[in-house]
Amino acid sequence: MTAPSDLPQQTSTQIAAAKILDFWLADGLSLDWPTQDLGQRWFGGGAALDQDISDRFGPQVAQAVAGGLQDWEAQALSRLALVILLDQFTRNVFRGTAKAFAGDARAQQLVLQTLARHEDLQLPWVGRVFMYMPLMHAEDPALQDECLTRFAQLQADAPAALKPRLQGNLDAARQHQAIIARFGRFPYRNAALGRTSTVEEQDFLRQGPRFGQ
Repeated sequence: MTAPSDLPQQTSTQIAAAKILDFWLADGLSLDWPTQDLGQRWFGGGAALDQDISDRFGPQVAQAVAGGLQDWEAQALSRLALVILLDQFTRNVFRGTAKAFAGDARAQQLVLQTLARHEDLQLPWVGRVFMYMPLMHAEDPALQDECLTRFAQLQADAPAALKPRLQGNLDAARQHQAIIARFGRFPYRNAALGRTSTVEEQDFLRQGPRFGQ
C-alpha cells in the first residue's frame, strides 16, 4: 500500500484550478457531464451569481486578464480553468462593461494552442464545451467557422445520452456565426464598448438575442 506521504502532492496551481472547475462543472469532470442541471449557472446569470463569482474568484479573474497565471497554461485541466476565468467569469464579474470582454483574446489563443496540440481530446465532454466557448465569443469569421466545426464534431461524437444537451451548444454556435456573418461584430456589445450601432444593428437589438450581455 502506498503511504500518504508517497502520494503525488497537488501543486498550488492544481488546487486553485480545481476550485474553479469544481464550482463551474461540479462532478462533470469525473462523469463527463454534471449530474445536476447547471444551465442556469452557466447561461442564466443574475446579480447574485455575478456577486458570488466576484467574491470567490475576482482576484484570479483580474490576474488572468492582466496576463498572469501563466503557469496555468502548462496542463490541459489548469488551462481549462484559466479559459473559464478569461471567457466566462469575466462576463459575470464585469457584466455590462467593456472589461467583460477583456479576456477574450487571450482565451482564444489558449484554445487554438490546445487544438493544435489535440489536448482538447483529453478533456471530458463538458470540459470541451467550455474549451471551445471562446471561439463562439470571437468577433472573427474564421474563429466562428472553427467554433461551428468543433461543436458539430463534438455533438456527432458524443454518446447518445449527451447528444440532446450538446445540440443546444451547436445551435448557439450557429446563431453566433450567423450574427458575425451578418454584422462582423456582436451588436449587443456596442454600448459597453462605446461603439455606435448602425440602423440595422438597432433593429436587431430590438428583437434579437443578447446572450446575457
